[in-house]
Amino acid sequence: MDTVINVQNIDTGYGEKIILNGLSFTIEKGEMIGIVGPNGAGKSTLLKTLRGLLPHKQGTISICNKQIETIKERDFAHLVAYLQQHVDVSFGYTGKELVLAGRYPYLKWWQGESLEDEVIAKQCMEYTGVWDLAERPVQELSGGQKQRILLAKVLAQKTPILFLDEPTTGLDIVYQEEIFRFCSALCRAGKTVIMVAHELNLAAKFCTRLLLVAKGGILADGHCKEVLTSTNLTTAYGVPVSVVANPISNSLDISIIPSEEDEARKEYLVKAICDLL
Repeated sequence: MDTVINVQNIDTGYGEKIILNGLSFTIEKGEMIGIVGPNGAGKSTLLKTLRGLLPHKQGTISICNKQIETIKERDFAHLVAYLQQHVDVSFGYTGKELVLAGRYPYLKWWQGESLEDEVIAKQCMEYTGVWDLAERPVQELSGGQKQRILLAKVLAQKTPILFLDEPTTGLDIVYQEEIFRFCSALCRAGKTVIMVAHELNLAAKFCTRLLLVAKGGILADGHCKEVLTSTNLTTAYGVPVSVVANPISNSLDISIIPSEEDEARKEYLVKAICDLL
């Protein structure tokens, strides 16, 4: 397999504050990597660092055999398409206009979109099932429709690598699974996807490999069933976690084990509500 990302002994964070330290891993072409872990553990920080948006304090990061510090921004945009966690869309943009923005790395400052760019935008929107929304203002669309348009935008950038930061946030279960399916199909076609995800069950079902980020570093790295163990998740999240293999779906069922303290809180809440009635 071809190594597309090589990370060796990096520290990263914000300013003088180190969030993650001593990270080393490689990512191969065609992998679908899920970055999972508790809130605040540094998942988005890691993705931003790989994209070069946050400087790493030591060590090296290379993408396609190039040190990221040496990659010019336009060249970076030819290698990696990045879907950030929160995307604010200016008023008035239609679905197609937003997708066409993914073609900007290939245009000179004075150029408009070509017929080829229009064709690529249409193909990407058809792939994500939103071509019928091409002329609709993005502000009028649902969260699921907007996310599929944003996915079409990063596809229109036509890069070998996709960085997706929580692309399913706020979506219902149907759209969540749809996004994971899209990404899985893209990886089978030869692209590489690195995705920050909170949906552990979907990550276990679709990702080829997981990085469990917690406690200031990578707590576990490997196949989903190796990473999503009760021991690993209990350590990462700080609460008892149950992991059971589902014989019907051949996936993992992950759930929190209620503690005696949780049960006591529940009884208190029930009593408090009843007393108010």
